[in-house]
Amino acid sequence: MVKCSFCGKEIEPGTGMMYVKKDGSILYFCSSKCRKNMLELGRDPKRVRWTAYYRR
Repeated sequence: MVKCSFCGKEIEPGTGMMYVKKDGSILYFCSSKCRKNMLELGRDPKRVRWTAYYRR
């Protein structure tokens, strides 16, 4: 299982999205909510309350 690049949640096999950046790095997202927050809105997961990275 792989973790979501934004919220840190475990992604079940066969679900989620994989995003490949121009530099070749791969980002995994569990939902469109996570994808939009990171890519479109440019938010930092450490500053968003509902992510696992905020709780650390």
